Amino acid sequence: MKLIKKVYVMTDLEGVAGVIDFENWCSPSGRYYEIAKELLTLEVNSCVEGLLEASVEEIIVLDGHGSGGINIKLLDQRVKMQRGWPRKFKDYFVDTSFDAVVWVGQHAKAGTEYAHLPHTQSCYYIDLSVNGISIGEFGQTAMIASELGIRSIFGSGDFAFTKEAKELIPGIETVTVKWGLTPGKGDECTYEQYEIRNTSAIHLHPEKARELIKEGVYKAVRRAEKEDFGIISLKGPFERVAIFRPDAKNTKRISKETHPSSIIELFNLPFNPKPLE
Repeated sequence: MKLIKKVYVMTDLEGVAGVIDFENWCSPSGRYYEIAKELLTLEVNSCVEGLLEASVEEIIVLDGHGSGGINIKLLDQRVKMQRGWPRKFKDYFVDTSFDAVVWVGQHAKAGTEYAHLPHTQSCYYIDLSVNGISIGEFGQTAMIASELGIRSIFGSGDFAFTKEAKELIPGIETVTVKWGLTPGKGDECTYEQYEIRNTSAIHLHPEKARELIKEGVYKAVRRAEKEDFGIISLKGPFERVAIFRPDAKNTKRISKETHPSSIIELFNLPFNPKPLE
């Protein structure tokens, strides 16, 4: 197998140990938002330490939380940070020279039982699927990476996310930093109800979470240099189906788009939601 020398680190805020809810921890107006950013950045730094100890030579960290999740003053100076959403999905990766992508702070997809703060892009989604496979933010990026030949080798977040990752990518190395406690999928919820539904969880101490992330990502690189995993088998044609929650202005809606050959181009297509009968 090829050596892992250049790695892309995808980050989010909701899957970090100690981050409790959307309102207080994940929004710029939240009272603990800056603490949440510090917690994520320190988890990322632990990931970076593990990657460097595994002889990775170049690391780019994408600040993937909508309003920003990285405190750049605390970020390990040996990496470069990417911020700002590209016009097209494939531009997440700048180019195709990366050997692998890893995730830190990732949450489970919308509608996941016993997940902590699960959602897909926002709390408006009930479900998103490609060719009948339900996916979230992790699945979208992993599929894009696979089309570009970039391997997905590690992810940390809540237990429901790690289960989701292993089901989509057998062999991926994962680390659990918290466990959601809310049963049921919540498909009956409006946007407003779902946003406050899945806030109960048991968390590791942040320092313990960082220790496990460093160990896990080191192991992932070493395994990836010997074992064949991390690429999702993709075969067109592709159909994307999104079901959106009702809110104060809209009823439940569905959107369907297709592309004959490319996951990336499929994800670049705009949604065209219509009322779901």
